[in-house]
Amino acid sequence: MADVLELTEARLRTALGEPDARAAVTFLGTERIEVLRFSDAESGVVRYATLGMSRQPMTDPTSVTADPVRGPRAELVLTVRTGYADTDKVLRPLAVLAASPQVEGVVVAPGASLDVGEPLWPGAPFSAVLVAEPGGLVADLELDPPMEPVRFFPLLPMTANEAAWKRVHGAAALQERWLSAGTDLRDPVRGGVPLTD
Repeated sequence: MADVLELTEARLRTALGEPDARAAVTFLGTERIEVLRFSDAESGVVRYATLGMSRQPMTDPTSVTADPVRGPRAELVLTVRTGYADTDKVLRPLAVLAASPQVEGVVVAPGASLDVGEPLWPGAPFSAVLVAEPGGLVADLELDPPMEPVRFFPLLPMTANEAAWKRVHGAAALQERWLSAGTDLRDPVRGGVPLTD
């Protein structure tokens, strides 16, 4: 069986090109998480992708034992416009989110909210992200059965008000608000979407 992380990095390179920077973060009691940066000058965006979260399957925290093979696997991808903020400082917060299945036993899935409790980068109006549906930017990576595929979840930054509103009304309702307002979710300094009618 080929190394899951090697295959995962190869999939990221196929979809996003060559990374122009990478950083590694290790938290006490966890395995190393890397964050790769992919700059796309043509479109004016930079993408940050985690590498290491998919090493082990995510385990339901209510399970008595962790299955080392079966279970969902994922990596996180954040896309932001360049030139508006020092978004490279998002590396550590992204690594924190990617380590959360190991540290806190959470299973990351579409529609979930993840919060680092501090701005994602200096001056950012966001400390939380919404986990979006995978498969668009980076296709799922099929692994040998019985392992589940690695899914690449896009992260959509949320303001504190948006995160609170999403807890009450749900992810789909928030995404509908963003869509109807024409919100640029890649804008690293955007304001919150109007949440009252």
